[in-house]
Amino acid sequence: MDQQDLKLSKKLISSYKKRLEKEILDRSMKLKMPQNKFEEIINNNNELINLKKALEDLEMESESHRKV
Repeated sequence: MDQQDLKLSKKLISSYKKRLEKEILDRSMKLKMPQNKFEEIINNNNELINLKKALEDLEMESESHRKV
């Protein structure tokens, strides 16, 4: 991937991650869940964990492209 593709991928994944976190937060508030419970849900959500990992991988790939 070139630098442009990496930036776009990071932007799209980051945007999706934020929307997913907001959706969890909104639903948790509607259900009147305690804050520590929805934070736990966000921290343990498999999809969010995978998105964080993907962002980390893209960042590492981006850094390796800068060094070349």
